[in-house]
Amino acid sequence: MTTYRDRTEAAEVLADRLSELAGQPDVIVLGLVRGGVPVARVVAQRLGAPLDVLVVRKLGMPWAPELAYGALGPDGVEVLNEQIAGGLSESDRAEVRRREQAELDRRESRYRAGRPPLDLHGRTAVIVDDGLATGATARAAVQVARHLGATRVVVGVPVGSEQAYEMLAAEADQVVCVQTPPDFGAVGVYYDDFREVSDDEVVQMLTATA
Repeated sequence: MTTYRDRTEAAEVLADRLSELAGQPDVIVLGLVRGGVPVARVVAQRLGAPLDVLVVRKLGMPWAPELAYGALGPDGVEVLNEQIAGGLSESDRAEVRRREQAELDRRESRYRAGRPPLDLHGRTAVIVDDGLATGATARAAVQVARHLGATRVVVGVPVGSEQAYEMLAAEADQVVCVQTPPDFGAVGVYYDDFREVSDDEVVQMLTATA
């Protein structure tokens, strides 16, 4: 098992794998908040691409939040898997959506801080996170990016489970995952330093690269 010293080292390794995208004018790097943003910042610098965040919230089953039946994204984007969502009552759906929309609105307001809404029309969106466990959030991000107009969606992560990689490979145009250990555990196991990233840190990173 290979571990990374921290998210910066992981990002450097990931950026090497994404080098074919360097200098392409349509590329935008999107960090998944919060842990994906430090990785995305380094990747964006290495690729010479703008950095932004993609705030998505999974719509999870009330009794199994990790089982996503849909996702919410910026600008009113809602993606649903009706095969799963059909098992919920309208009141259950409304409650989950209300809760997740409130958190999405809070994060969008905090992170965008007066910057224009995310517009991905005609762009190659490179979605970056610090790792893939279930892959549910990244999958939601891919779907949201397409709804926001991205013509191509690439997912890049330093480490992930084989199951998550395979699921995303069917959703995204390209998935770059540096490691897919067969005995994958939690993402944090693959980092010596996996400290939590704060809202303030995310804002500082975005402001510094604006």
